[in-house]
Amino acid sequence: MLRLGVPIAIAALALDQLTKWLILAVVMNPPQDIEVTPFFRLVLAWNRGISFSLFRSDSPSGPWIFVGIALVVVLGLVVWLARLDRAWPAAALGLIIGGAIGNVVDRIRFGAVVDFLYFHLEEYYWPAFNIADSAITVGVTLLVLDGLFGRAEKAKKAPN
Repeated sequence: MLRLGVPIAIAALALDQLTKWLILAVVMNPPQDIEVTPFFRLVLAWNRGISFSLFRSDSPSGPWIFVGIALVVVLGLVVWLARLDRAWPAAALGLIIGGAIGNVVDRIRFGAVVDFLYFHLEEYYWPAFNIADSAITVGVTLLVLDGLFGRAEKAKKAPN
């Protein structure tokens, strides 16, 4: 399923990097807070940790540790992708791989991940995120759904 997963990973990576370039070079030049709707804003946030800024590190080695961990995980996901025989999990892994590499590129270039999508509802706020984070989230959701329902479908197709 590399033929499906790899192009999806490349598309997710390209879309992520294109949107980050637009945010940095055009939209947030100079940095600002843009209210798009009453519940959605464009902001410029630098995430020096992992999801939701967990394990935030201002150490110069911090980004490189996260890069190393992410690349090991990506390698494992590529091996898993190569062994798959079904489209949904291959597409899901492609999204996760592309998103992970997108954030790795940011850590190498900037020492932090560029986040810019910011949703809120009254006083409830979701941490800012980006297209790579969205690709990872959608990919993980597809894997969970495949785990819950894909096995039943596979069992129906299996010979008795």
